[in-house]
Amino acid sequence: MEIVYVYTKKRSEFGRQCNFSDRPAELHVDIIPDATQAENFIERNPVDNGLQHVQEMSEHEVNTERFETSTRGVNHTEGGWPKDVNSQEVEQVTRYRKKVEKDEMYINTIQQLSTVMEHCIKQNNAIDIYEEYFDDIEIDTVDEVPSAKTINVFRDPNEIKRTATSLSWFPDGPRKLAVAYCNMEFQGSSPDTSMESYIWDVENPNKPEMTLKPVSPLVCLEYNPKDSHVLLGGCYNGQIAYWDTRKGSQPVEMSPIEHSHRDPAYKALWIQSKTGTECFSTSSDGQVLWWDTRKMGEPTEKLYLDPTKKQDATKAQGAMALEYEPTMPTKFMVGCETGTIMSCNRKAKTPAEKIVALYHGHLGPVYSLQRNPFFPKNFLSVGDWKARIWSEDIRESSIMWTRQYSSYLSDGSWSPIRPSVFFVTKMDGTLDVWDIIFKQSDPTLSLQVCDEPLHSLKVQEAGRLIACGSRSGTTTLLELSEGLCTLQRNEKNLVTAMFERETRREKILDARHREMKLKERSKSSADKDKDEEDKEADLGEDDLYDKAEKEFYDIIEKEKKNLEKKQADQIDTDKADTGKQSPIAEEGEEEKTTDNEEKSDTKK
Repeated sequence: MEIVYVYTKKRSEFGRQCNFSDRPAELHVDIIPDATQAENFIERNPVDNGLQHVQEMSEHEVNTERFETSTRGVNHTEGGWPKDVNSQEVEQVTRYRKKVEKDEMYINTIQQLSTVMEHCIKQNNAIDIYEEYFDDIEIDTVDEVPSAKTINVFRDPNEIKRTATSLSWFPDGPRKLAVAYCNMEFQGSSPDTSMESYIWDVENPNKPEMTLKPVSPLVCLEYNPKDSHVLLGGCYNGQIAYWDTRKGSQPVEMSPIEHSHRDPAYKALWIQSKTGTECFSTSSDGQVLWWDTRKMGEPTEKLYLDPTKKQDATKAQGAMALEYEPTMPTKFMVGCETGTIMSCNRKAKTPAEKIVALYHGHLGPVYSLQRNPFFPKNFLSVGDWKARIWSEDIRESSIMWTRQYSSYLSDGSWSPIRPSVFFVTKMDGTLDVWDIIFKQSDPTLSLQVCDEPLHSLKVQEAGRLIACGSRSGTTTLLELSEGLCTLQRNEKNLVTAMFERETRREKILDARHREMKLKERSKSSADKDKDEEDKEADLGEDDLYDKAEKEFYDIIEKEKKNLEKKQADQIDTDKADTGKQSPIAEEGEEEKTTDNEEKSDTKK
């Protein structure tokens, strides 16, 4: 039921002040009771209502603006000396000190302060507050669930975000992290995109500690393990540069563009050397170039990644990953765009011998390649939707591999502390931790780091901290639980036995596969011979006669051609030596006459 009452007012009274006054009540609507509604009425008796005598409260969350801090240092110089005393002159300072020490006020002050200081020293000596009471008691180790927690997040300070393409830890402890930023989409970055990369202080995510300013965005960045002030970088335009943090943000020296890579330098690593200045780099242009930072004018050595081992630049395969183990200074490995892994030897006698072995296994580019720190013969490769563990002895197949992921893999790394643990980043923003002793079919820990693709991964030398770089330039610093970064009892022996067992199994399968191929080949050749025999048996008498006649004429034609060739050679020798008569020619003439006589007999 809709009740409407209209109030009327003259137009001339619009805008005037309202005057309210009392008046008796007026009946506007009278609703008569409906008897049918009484039938649906249900009396509620008794009535129970619950009341809570507690003050109602609401919870609100507010994010305040980030508070940026900066550290500044001040150098204090010695002061407080009288004007007539030069603090640089030792004699004047000594003379003034002797004068002060003889003053009665100075002696009284020292005596008063000495009693207080002596009292504090006696208190400290009474009880050793750092004493350990339960050193000899063994702590029961509890098998905790593998976990990881986020410690810090470092964001790209620029408005136009770029991908964190490479990470490198400071060699002398987990205090700094170098991050290379680059937009890897071809012609996808605007002209206003920054080309800077940064070095972050792990404890200060608000502001980078130092800025690196290359001429082209950095694709990779690597600290020098021998000199923590020096960094090596590979640029998007193919140039190689190095920085000394003591000399500022600009690169100390860069390779000339005509002697550099023609594509982005995806990986650059330092080499074990006496000087600590040698390095090498690779790119998708199919080259591996060696450099010396003391002379960056041109590469010291060059290798084309040609799988045919002929050093043909047109057949070279582009590279995405590079692996170098300092304990094996002449060997290195390259992961190619085609999914092939090349094992190379720098000190080979000939260029063809520099590419030692090829490993085929991935369906797409190999994004990461690393040898196991404890077992250098076994290495990890990451590409397409799987991570694979290989043995140098077996080239046909990997010895272990992860399950097929639904999202693409982008990077991977072994744990420097535990030989059975490795880490994998994925394009769905997940970090997977695998422990092959504990579980082979599924990761031990799967952690959703962010909601965007992860592109880079770097484990700190102590094995406790992991840095992950994402597409928008956000670098997340994670701390692993104690179990994932502590060497377990008898772990090395278990991993050794596992790798040897899987290698042996692959060798047996490979031998069996070869045997089956050989049988198949011999069977197919036997079937082919049998088919030819059956075909001859099916031929009739006329067919056999035609076949024999054809073979006879083919032989005659072949002999005639050989004879004509001999005659032509003899004529050439006769021209050279006209005084001599060739007996071969005479024989040829006799043969011709006999042939003519035979032809005349057949005509008759």
